[in-house]
Amino acid sequence: MAETDPDELERQIARTRAELARTVDAIADRVSPKRVKERTVADLKERAGHFVASVGDVLGITPQPVEYGDDAERVWDDQRAELGPVLIGVGAVLVVGAAVVLWRRRRRRA
Repeated sequence: MAETDPDELERQIARTRAELARTVDAIADRVSPKRVKERTVADLKERAGHFVASVGDVLGITPQPVEYGDDAERVWDDQRAELGPVLIGVGAVLVVGAAVVLWRRRRRRA
């Protein structure tokens, strides 16, 4: 068996300890509730943005840039005429969906 220099062994042990400490810190950071919450919120925001963009594409509504200081009423006046029928349709779908769910629940109980 080859003779190993004690100083080299100490350096290897120090490197291994440092690597282990980084690994433990990375695992702790990954599973910490605060980090999990931050990642979840960021993911939800991204998904919501994609959903809103895709709904806008389907409905033919494109986002319009708004300048700082624009009058909010003026900005929404242009979109209200287009959004009215869409919102009524979405509301009708939600009401029908809720009615179907309630009807199924009552049938299961009977």
